[in-house]
Amino acid sequence: MQLKITKCHGSGNDFLLIDEITNDYAFSEKECADLAKALCNRNTELGADGILFVLKSDHADGRMRVFNSDGSEASMCGNGLRCVARYVCELLGKDSAVIETMRADLEVEKQEDIFPGIPTYQVEISPVSFRLNDLPLSLDQETLMNEKITRLSDELTFTAVAVPNPHLISIVDTDVIQSETQKQISEYVNGPNELFPDGVNVSFVKPFENGHIYVRTFERGVGFTNACGTAMSASSLVTCLQGINEMEKPIQVYNNGGKVRCVVHDNEGKYKIDLIGNATYMYQVVVQVNLEHPEAFEMGEKFLFAAEEERYAELQKDAKDYISKWM
Repeated sequence: MQLKITKCHGSGNDFLLIDEITNDYAFSEKECADLAKALCNRNTELGADGILFVLKSDHADGRMRVFNSDGSEASMCGNGLRCVARYVCELLGKDSAVIETMRADLEVEKQEDIFPGIPTYQVEISPVSFRLNDLPLSLDQETLMNEKITRLSDELTFTAVAVPNPHLISIVDTDVIQSETQKQISEYVNGPNELFPDGVNVSFVKPFENGHIYVRTFERGVGFTNACGTAMSASSLVTCLQGINEMEKPIQVYNNGGKVRCVVHDNEGKYKIDLIGNATYMYQVVVQVNLEHPEAFEMGEKFLFAAEEERYAELQKDAKDYISKWM
């Protein structure tokens, strides 16, 4: 079959977007997983962190399913949701929409450019839960808020939060973030272990000046990635709860792929986060694929969005220059 694919990214977190709204596609669960493993393989010409399947919804403007490069399905993806937000809004000719995800219907909206010439969308990150059962994390307590897990580290403290996919977050200094500590912890909690039976996203956060942080994330099912939208959102929330940043005020979040802006909202102890950042198209391509053997796909000619990539490269340079001042 022929698949029309849009390669896109949010903060350098790249995806293959497949439109099931206007195209006559229908995939089984196994086919979704197999496509993700085959098409996202970095040893191929496509390569990506995951596939965004954009489907019709019976009650929202569109529906998003996210499959990681290892074939697992993610309950949410903030960077991917921005790309889906742009796609659905442009498809419907709207500036705002509601996207159905695995756990919630989320509001998305076109915003002023985060950097000149960068298509920018705001997406809602919720629901938020600190209950360990919602990650799940197997400890004899209900929550983990800025506390040690001695099986992971004798020095670092962690906060566990589901947004709704699971995150383990530690505020660290430059020496720690540049060491092998995060890699060792991340690989442990995403392999066979007694703490996180389903694995977990692990983020190390380095605060800069007020309202500015750096987040590095090992993403469950992916590994170290340029950026993880829900991780940046959850990390912003954790810095507010620890008094590093303030609720209701913009937080500039820097990552290896660029930067985003987050705003944390507190409604009587119920939190939600606005994640605001780019939704950049890289190219469109038609791929010939046999669903029984998707690894043997063939690519057609790419239609490049060169101007968008050039503008995003300028944002990346601006972000890297800022990070270099602090690390």
